[in-house]
Amino acid sequence: MATTILNVPDISCEHCVRVVAGALSPLEGVRDVSVDVPAKQVRVEYDETRVDVARMRAVLEEEDYPVESVEAAG
Repeated sequence: MATTILNVPDISCEHCVRVVAGALSPLEGVRDVSVDVPAKQVRVEYDETRVDVARMRAVLEEEDYPVESVEAAG
C-alpha cells in the first residue's frame, strides 16, 4: 500500500468533498480517500500495483478538480 497527498486548490466545501471522494473511491486499488477542505488536500491510500497517481490525477481533472501538486505521505 502507498499513501499520497494530492494538492487540489479548487476544494472549498462539502460538495467538493463528495465529488472528489466519489470520483476516486470506485477506482480499483483505492483503499481510502480523505479530503481536508481547509488544507485543500486529498489523502489517498492505494495499491500502487493496481492504480497510479497519473490515473487519480486524470479522474480528478475530468471532474474539474485539477491536481496542483503531489506529495508522498510519510
